[in-house]
Amino acid sequence: MPAPTQGQPAPDFTLPRDGCTTVTLSALRPGKIIVYFYPKDDTPGCTLEAQEFTARLADFNAAGATVIGISKDTVKSHDKFCAKYGLGIILASDADGTTCEDYGVWVEKSMYGKTYMGVERSTFLVDGAGLLARVWRKVSVKDHVDEVLAAVQAL
Repeated sequence: MPAPTQGQPAPDFTLPRDGCTTVTLSALRPGKIIVYFYPKDDTPGCTLEAQEFTARLADFNAAGATVIGISKDTVKSHDKFCAKYGLGIILASDADGTTCEDYGVWVEKSMYGKTYMGVERSTFLVDGAGLLARVWRKVSVKDHVDEVLAAVQAL
């Protein structure tokens, strides 16, 4: 299945999340939703990204947006990650990788000459109608959260 692009419907999902509940994308409409995919809990880039989204959470909420971080880590791992860093964003577990595949972020990567499958750091801004208003792929963490917030505020 090809990766969804700007203007297309955001693939819906229901995933287990921190706190022993679930989160369903379509249930959050007509609000704006930021869905960001990251490789692994408690690694340097992923921790910084989660901390920056948490630091700006009041601004995202004021703009009518919900922030959801998704990785293939377990809910237990997410709970530990949230507790360790005081994270306030929703973290959802895509343990079987279905949602990662639906969004086209489960890709072949390479490091030190070895290729492997992994999550490509990506962010999707979903508008109130459930369409992808913006798509960021191969995200660099530096200044990314500010860029996403500006896009949400402009929507």
